[in-house]
Amino acid sequence: MNANEIQADMEPASPEKEKNSVVRACFEWMEALIPALIIIMIFFTFLFRVNIVVNGPSMEPNLVDGYKLFTACAEPGLVRGDIVVIDAKGTSLEKRIVKRVIATEGQTVDIDFHTGIVSVDGVALDESAYIENGITKDEYDVTFPQKVPAGHVFVLGDNRTVSEDSRFSEVGMIDQRYIIGKVKFIIMPFEKFGQL
Repeated sequence: MNANEIQADMEPASPEKEKNSVVRACFEWMEALIPALIIIMIFFTFLFRVNIVVNGPSMEPNLVDGYKLFTACAEPGLVRGDIVVIDAKGTSLEKRIVKRVIATEGQTVDIDFHTGIVSVDGVALDESAYIENGITKDEYDVTFPQKVPAGHVFVLGDNRTVSEDSRFSEVGMIDQRYIIGKVKFIIMPFEKFGQL
């Protein structure tokens, strides 16, 4: 290495070269960051939702007003006992609601309002895992038995005395196309995190 090359290496970089290297570094960061942000947006728009908030007392004592829920949007197949989030367009209530699936397409639901027992296909449900058995005594404007049409589900709230659910004509059977997703666990409050 001759003296001229050594002197060139020791000279400070020009402000123009420094500016170009900073701009290049920013572009490299953006190239890495933008695809990551797109993947995160897809993940939380189509696969999962974390912005679902319980509104009202209809799912008490299991889900209380203000609880934030983690909801899976792409999980196939609904079964009895699943808690689902229903889009505002899915009922005449014009609000998003959270309810429990009681029956799926092709099943027949009957409610004995004297004993408070819900039956599906002639079998009385044991609902003791999430509510007290025999509390469904409030009759509204839907007559029973009811057969669930194809592509629909029959839903009830856990707090049967105040819940607006499939016993009301304003809610009725829920078209599954309006189900945003299946609730997986509670996000907030923190002391309930992970529970359902």
